[in-house]
Amino acid sequence: MTLSAVRSRAASDLIFSHWQEGTRIAALPEALRPATRAEGYAIQAHLEACSVQPLFGWKIAATSQAGQTHIGVDGPLAGRLLGEHVYQDGATLPWAHNFMGVAEAEFAFRMARDLPPRTTPYTAAEILDAVASLHPAIEVPDSRFTDFARVGAAQLIADNACGHDFVLGPAATADWRGMDLVEQRATARITGGAAHGGIGRNVLGDPRVALTWLVNELSQHGLTLRAGQVVTTGTCAIPLPIAPGAEMIADFGALGRVCTRFGFV
Repeated sequence: MTLSAVRSRAASDLIFSHWQEGTRIAALPEALRPATRAEGYAIQAHLEACSVQPLFGWKIAATSQAGQTHIGVDGPLAGRLLGEHVYQDGATLPWAHNFMGVAEAEFAFRMARDLPPRTTPYTAAEILDAVASLHPAIEVPDSRFTDFARVGAAQLIADNACGHDFVLGPAATADWRGMDLVEQRATARITGGAAHGGIGRNVLGDPRVALTWLVNELSQHGLTLRAGQVVTTGTCAIPLPIAPGAEMIADFGALGRVCTRFGFV
């Protein structure tokens, strides 16, 4: 049975209420549960309508084999970056109700022009030509499900692909278009902890490949990636455990660095 618009909205409202209250559910009720990725995205779309700010951009979950195995999916998932959950470099993020308790170092792209849906896939060259800038970024994911690794791709998409908080660093001043992003290294560190290395190839083999996947995933579902929006492409290093009062620094070398702190409330 196809999920009706009314049930899709009810599922989204339930997820959003748990997000706001910092509570968890085992799974969506069967009558509201998406059976396909398309139904998951239809539920997710209502989350955007709950935001009082314009959509900031998009995130990609599960861009590594390890990440896909961890959450029990066979490919990447797209989620929305809601404006209320986006912070600038150096900001202190709220800690309350953070369930996953990890942060991720990511390559992020800001778009210069719209890429609307079309019948033929976009090429990587077309997409890169539409990019304005590259940024270091930190994503702090979370889920509204008690055991997010067991609910499947459709429900995870409905749950905004575990989207939660996001920190955008300054635009890279280096000529990133001339760099080999596959081999570009990053270092992520939590205060007092060891440095953990990351590399561009951990993100679907290349952050530009991840961006290309995102654009074509949106296009396939009738969605436009708009000028000014940001796409964060998934973690290039292992997710680092965080705690109240900690600071995370993600250093991308010539591409710059980004940091954030985590509050006690």
